[in-house]
Amino acid sequence: MEQVLASCSVSITELKRSPSAVLEQAGAEPVAVLNHNRPAAYLLSPKVYEAMLERLSADLRQTIQEGIDSGPAIPADQVFAELNARYAEPRQVSKQKNKQADKRTA
Repeated sequence: MEQVLASCSVSITELKRSPSAVLEQAGAEPVAVLNHNRPAAYLLSPKVYEAMLERLSADLRQTIQEGIDSGPAIPADQVFAELNARYAEPRQVSKQKNKQADKRTA
């Protein structure tokens, strides 16, 4: 069963029947919109939604700044070369083992 992340919930049918009443009753609180007793959506007031976006933006800016402050950037081609070197070897080894196994069975 999925967790409902709001103290107030409403069925989709009830929301269709009277959206204004649902919004009025909710006020500034988030409302879980349920479909067959499972969350299908959440309704948020404009103020809560804006605050959420501002927080996400601030967190993103902070994360970017932490990355900048962590030291010099590594070129992408260097990162990919290191990843290829690290993860390409086991495949080659397994191919060699398969060739050796094929020789034994032949």
